Amino acid sequence: MNSVAETFTEAERARLAPHFTNLDRPVFALTNLPETVKGALFARYSRYPGTLRRLFLDEFAESVPEGGVTYDDAEGERAAKLYETIFLGYGDDSVAQLGGAHIACEWVSNVLTKVLQRPRLGAYLEQSTRYIAYDAPMPGGGYRYHRDPALGPDYEQAMDTIFGIYADTLPRVIAWADESFPGEPSSARTRAIKAKALDLLRGVLPASALSHMGIFATGQTYEQLILHLLAHPLPEARAAGAGILDAVKAVMPSFVARVERPDRGGEWVEYLRERDAAAANWVQRLGLEHSSEVDDRPSVTLLHVDGDEDALLASLLFEAAGCSEEEARIRLSALGADERAQLLCDLVGARVNRRHRPGRGYEALRYRFEIVSDYGAFRDLQRHRMLTVQWQVLTPHLGAGVPEEVEAAGCGDDYRRALEVSAGEWERLAAAHDERIAMYALCLGYRIRYVLDLNAREAMQLIELRSGREGHPSYRAVAHEMHRLIASVHPAVAATMTHVDDETEPRLERILSEMRTQAKLDALQS
Repeated sequence: MNSVAETFTEAERARLAPHFTNLDRPVFALTNLPETVKGALFARYSRYPGTLRRLFLDEFAESVPEGGVTYDDAEGERAAKLYETIFLGYGDDSVAQLGGAHIACEWVSNVLTKVLQRPRLGAYLEQSTRYIAYDAPMPGGGYRYHRDPALGPDYEQAMDTIFGIYADTLPRVIAWADESFPGEPSSARTRAIKAKALDLLRGVLPASALSHMGIFATGQTYEQLILHLLAHPLPEARAAGAGILDAVKAVMPSFVARVERPDRGGEWVEYLRERDAAAANWVQRLGLEHSSEVDDRPSVTLLHVDGDEDALLASLLFEAAGCSEEEARIRLSALGADERAQLLCDLVGARVNRRHRPGRGYEALRYRFEIVSDYGAFRDLQRHRMLTVQWQVLTPHLGAGVPEEVEAAGCGDDYRRALEVSAGEWERLAAAHDERIAMYALCLGYRIRYVLDLNAREAMQLIELRSGREGHPSYRAVAHEMHRLIASVHPAVAATMTHVDDETEPRLERILSEMRTQAKLDALQS
């Protein structure tokens, strides 16, 4: 795990000490802060270029009392004893959901962020490549990428080359965007122009690029996350697991007490390692290491559909009805096409905006999609919580594309050079180590194969959100194709997704959002 030295004055350390554990480490917990402050800190975190502790000093310290929030020690000891009696004595895992903690993981690679975000029962906020430029050096010097002496000097030379290309092309792409999308000068437009350029060059950044992540989760979620990290083949993941364990122990040790017990956490970690080894063994035995099909184009395939529109209508009516679902389906079968369409329209209701979602009945339908997209788009789609996501190891075998607008900006050759350097270093690392280690070297523009398995309710939320005009073009394309495929099997369901943005013309994606944000800021100041 990366450890980047961050220096604080003695006065700053004294101000930080009551509120942050492990001042000299990149993984730490927040303590003695009101929940509202912690939530605001993490919300602001995604668009702030510095670390969480620096953000606290810059923007929050004045609003927090010197002593912070205090708790009665005796009461805390009694609560801990009661918790351990219930949790350890009776083994009721649901008890571990009753406490939560804010944990910050800083200077973690984009490879590791996907592992950290894999549990469903948690809240995650990651620094965005749309707002944070990677052209500036880290504290202590050097570009922002994962370092490990075991990867060798050739790796660092390749990463420096790729980040150098990114830094050189960024001002040129900003200038092109400024000229290509004219408008009245404003703070909102300036931010939107920069976001456009950062979006276009996201694919140049390698998976080794470092990010900061804020996590809020229950004790149960942290326990499972830590165990999976400790069993992971990547050294960076195992180091993060140990760091998160220390951080959680500092604020709620009872919730992770089982992790270090050989008969509990030890056995669980060993089970996860054996399961991983068994999968690798059978993949090799069946010759599934690489695809026999030579097709490196982006794609979205609907693999499986579970349920039909009758099941959907019966499920939507179930909670209001007083009969069995089977009886409801019999009655529904007597309706004509127009009546069925009207029924579905009435049950979904007038959706004024995409946040108005239909009832749980939409979960009666499921869709399983296999997707090939660039790694950058996968990063955004993987974050949805209500779906099942599985992904393969990132390799250069599925290829990478150069955005048309990068070509128009005159930077296509630079983009391709970064991809070539990236693939070359991947080949060296894969031969010297393995493909999982080699992932660090690959640019986010390279494609990855993954599965999204989700119900119709989550499909509506994902497709409408990710097709929005403010979204990145690569994941907007995935959302549009998912919508088309659902329409091919369930046209009535697709028709209820009324907030899908079908516009595909090049645009300044973030301008409307930035204008709304600026208007809110202006209103607050006035």
